[in-house]
Amino acid sequence: MATPAQWLAGARPRTLPAALAPVLVGTGAAVALDGFRLVPALLALLVALALQVAVNYANDYSDGTRGTDADRVGPMRLVGSGAATPRQVLVAALASFAAAGVAGLALAALSSWWLVAVGAVCMAAAWTYTGGPLPYGYRALGEVFVFVFFGPVAVVGTTFVQTGTLPGLAFAVSVPIGLLIVAILVVNNLRDIEGDGRVGKRTLAVLLGDRATRVAFAALLLVPFLVIAAVGITRPSALLGLAAAPLALAPVRTVLSGGCGPALIGVLASTGVLTLATGVLLGLGLALG
Repeated sequence: MATPAQWLAGARPRTLPAALAPVLVGTGAAVALDGFRLVPALLALLVALALQVAVNYANDYSDGTRGTDADRVGPMRLVGSGAATPRQVLVAALASFAAAGVAGLALAALSSWWLVAVGAVCMAAAWTYTGGPLPYGYRALGEVFVFVFFGPVAVVGTTFVQTGTLPGLAFAVSVPIGLLIVAILVVNNLRDIEGDGRVGKRTLAVLLGDRATRVAFAALLLVPFLVIAAVGITRPSALLGLAAAPLALAPVRTVLSGGCGPALIGVLASTGVLTLATGVLLGLGLALG
């Protein structure tokens, strides 16, 4: 029986900035457009957090039952380590999906029932990342889906439930956040590149190889700040997001210098901090503007 601490570790709290940052930026855009609404913003945050925990448990369940978690350097996996049974982790994943669904229905009732369809697609994407007969995370498509769902869908969706519009500003600021969250996935897959290759898990890192993946990671931490600078041409207050840029130096240095194994666990954490800091500062800058 897994302990509460193990269940918490299995939820992978270091990935939660990926859920929080898009909501912060989308809400900042809503404030900038004079459309901020507190209750929809909080419900959007709850949906995002619940979905992130759900996909983490679902990934643990699917990878564990496929045997691809038997040899991991990263955070503990509940099924792979034997701390919890596959059924227990599946129940945890379904409970998290249910929490996201309830919050999502409340959000749809306050804004648009079209969100029910969007939510269903998000849940399907979360499950089929490593679950189902054709998991796209095993076919080098994880980064594409992560960018779409954590970038435009999450950021623009958060703005929409508050303003009722799909503004260009929200689409523009969704790009840097989406790219930073893709970087979290890339460094995670870089850490697991050897193990994934052995078990036939064809992530983008496995296809690109070690060196090219390291260069891609560095680019994913540079380009977001170029986009923020571009947004700042018409929204100068958005330039506050650039204050997070120095936090990119340490993870880039570690990755480009060949850091591996435990060192990349630290990079994963620092990239999460960078993503959250960028979300806070960019969202605040938009709101102040």
